[in-house]
Amino acid sequence: MTGTGSDPGTPAASRTPGGPLRVALVGYGLAGSVFHAPLIAATEGLALDTVVTSNPERQEQARAEFGDGLRFAASPDDLWARADELDLIVIASPNKTHVAIATAALKAGLPVVVDKPLAGTAAEARELAALADERGLLLSVFQNRRWDNDFLTVRKLLAEGELGDAWRFESRFERWRPQPKGGWRESGDPAEIGGLLYDLGSHVVDQALVLFGPATSVYAESDIRRPGAETDDDTFIAITHENGVRSHLYVSATTAQLGPRFRVLGSQAGYVKYGLDPQEAALREGKRPTDTDEEWGVEPESLWGRVGAGGPSQTFGTGGESPLTGGGRPEPTLPGAYPAYYAAVAAALRDGGPNPVTALEAAAALDVLEAARRSAAEGVVVSL
Repeated sequence: MTGTGSDPGTPAASRTPGGPLRVALVGYGLAGSVFHAPLIAATEGLALDTVVTSNPERQEQARAEFGDGLRFAASPDDLWARADELDLIVIASPNKTHVAIATAALKAGLPVVVDKPLAGTAAEARELAALADERGLLLSVFQNRRWDNDFLTVRKLLAEGELGDAWRFESRFERWRPQPKGGWRESGDPAEIGGLLYDLGSHVVDQALVLFGPATSVYAESDIRRPGAETDDDTFIAITHENGVRSHLYVSATTAQLGPRFRVLGSQAGYVKYGLDPQEAALREGKRPTDTDEEWGVEPESLWGRVGAGGPSQTFGTGGESPLTGGGRPEPTLPGAYPAYYAAVAAALRDGGPNPVTALEAAAALDVLEAARRSAAEGVVVSL
């Protein structure tokens, strides 16, 4: 299985013939406990075998949810000696550890999933992709926001031509957190790869590139707004794509009034959508995709976005409209589908299916993030 996904390669069989692919999860903080572990456990053909954490409380938390048969390791290095007992390594540890652990796993002959960002630089991401290809192993990046309900809906509207030619894409991932939470994600140490540019920015940039293709130039503004904050907490990124579309992307922890999650403007119509996909909140509340009491990833009609071009203006002829004044028609939001990511990973390993998110796609997003960091620091537009 190749790292880039350009060649399906040879499917990997479970080391337990006929059994599920056994997964070791490195890290059991927010990413590991809320996202990866529940989604792995909910995926047919995958089994959560080992969790790597030395924290006794986190071990107990994992054991309580996934049973006494779950194994633990104190360090990723403990895995390599028994690599023949595992089929997949998932890395959900702090950003600064991603490259080293992914490199070790690939050299141990194990396919790898890495939480975003794959690396601190695009060069490191491409080196990992080359190593995965050399070893014939899957290297995939967990970009779960490709399976957000609103993003899936935008892709559908664009594919069906509902908006005409896309002109401008606005994406906001905003929060109101006036007090810093601390921890490595908000550390000012560059080695930690913290800050919103590489955290939420990894999502919004990836989504823009998936929708509209390669970037030709990047402009960014990045600020540290909150007292006591050490790294960027309010960042704007403008991308000009090769096809002429302009993406305006906002990530912030300082937004007292949230804007629309998406506003997509085209030659025939626009789409405006407020609110966040419900899947993260559901996972945090302990709900699981396998629950049968409610449909996974579905939001109420009151949260649907609207599509349209407005109506006639009494003063100036034909004018635009706002969703707040009844403009456009309600557009049913497609169900969110985080489980589809790991289902695709399982299919890639067993059947040679496509890699759902390749390392080279992650590298392209890191090109944009690095350009944005330089743009904000120097006050320039950066060409790619």
